Amino acid sequence: MMIIAGLFAAALFLAYANGANDNFKGVATLYGSNAASYRTALTLATIATVAGSLASVFLAQTLIKAFSGKGLVPDAVAASPEFLMAVALGAAITVMLATRFGFPISTTHALTGALTGSGFVTAGSNLDISVLGTAFFLPLLISPILAVVLTIPLYALAHKVVDGIGLEKESCICVGPRQFVPVARLASGQDCTGYCDGIQIPAVTTGTMPDCVSKYSGQFLGISAQSLVDGAHHASAAAVCFARGLNDTPKIAGLLLVLSAFDIKLSMVAIAAVMALGGIIAARRVAETMSKKISKMNDGQALTANLVTAALVIGASRIGVPVSTTHVSVGAITGVGLVNGSASRSVLSAILMSWLLTLPVAALIAGLVSCLLRLYA
Repeated sequence: MMIIAGLFAAALFLAYANGANDNFKGVATLYGSNAASYRTALTLATIATVAGSLASVFLAQTLIKAFSGKGLVPDAVAASPEFLMAVALGAAITVMLATRFGFPISTTHALTGALTGSGFVTAGSNLDISVLGTAFFLPLLISPILAVVLTIPLYALAHKVVDGIGLEKESCICVGPRQFVPVARLASGQDCTGYCDGIQIPAVTTGTMPDCVSKYSGQFLGISAQSLVDGAHHASAAAVCFARGLNDTPKIAGLLLVLSAFDIKLSMVAIAAVMALGGIIAARRVAETMSKKISKMNDGQALTANLVTAALVIGASRIGVPVSTTHVSVGAITGVGLVNGSASRSVLSAILMSWLLTLPVAALIAGLVSCLLRLYA
């Protein structure tokens, strides 16, 4: 009974870690393009993710089986609570470590690594490596590349459509905070822009300050162009969060299939609730990385990235392909950065390194937990 309760608790811990690292990713473009505050974006993310999680009870049954371990290890091992508990803890600890440092990693990737590590310890040579390659690794590798490839031409097409219907963007003028520099510093030959003999005056900049945003002017079909863009942007962000809940909840629930004492649908509801809690409490650091550090975006570019992410993740969920919302979203945002020249190589390099480490770290932790459970359970 203790191991059953432990597995359920480990699955909820994984759900919390998933929410902390993943919940904000769908609305990162809203916050990054200053279309919404952090609190507003997080509220939208929470509501849409919970809706996707609840919908997964009826729409994503294939993914539940994919992450139960069946086919990867012998059925007797896949039915072992000890094996699945090690998988859940290995993935959860890995995701929480990444969250602590603000790295957006994939729960799918962490689960794949944990399945490998626990499977190697528990099943040994009976671990089916070929299943890992075709069913798990290939989708995780292809999805971010596909997101970049789709985002670039889609944005170019959207840009042509905007130009074709005569919509224009207005540059803003930002009045910065008053600043003061002593006259002694100015006398040294320092740039005096914004100062006058040490007197505080407003600093004025056009369109380059972090809080400056470009807005669409004019109307389309009698509706404000900016209102249309804002509505579509919020809707697309909600779609991404819905897709993430739809895709991730059954992966965690798959670990609980062996627990006959727990109804799988009620377990998925519990997972959805804890996932939302993780996002509310601990999403801030990953939110800053996803929203502000990868690429700079305006409304149109952010909308394009969201549409690509939502389409790929929802499509993958419907056919049971375990893609990572993280990989797809980062790929789409990177595509925007490549278009507008704002992609940060240093941040992307750090994210890619965290992705490379996710699988071996999760495998190592899950393997160690599996060894401990075999010794003491």
